[in-house]
Amino acid sequence: MKIRFCRRNLKNGAKPAYRKLKSEAGVKLVKEDCLGSCRLCREACFAVVKGKTLSASGPAKLRRKIKKRLNKR
Repeated sequence: MKIRFCRRNLKNGAKPAYRKLKSEAGVKLVKEDCLGSCRLCREACFAVVKGKTLSASGPAKLRRKIKKRLNKR
């Protein structure tokens, strides 16, 4: 499964979630220059999973949301 992250959002706080998810089996992490969610990018940590944008106030909450979404497969 592919999870897309915005490079700028990684710099703004999502990097710990990215690092923790690197070790997940069957997950491909992709860094993209921009995902077109600039307002969200400034305000929260986010990633795109299965075409759905998931956001959270911090990287730990984002990781939990992503893992929950991955378990739905």
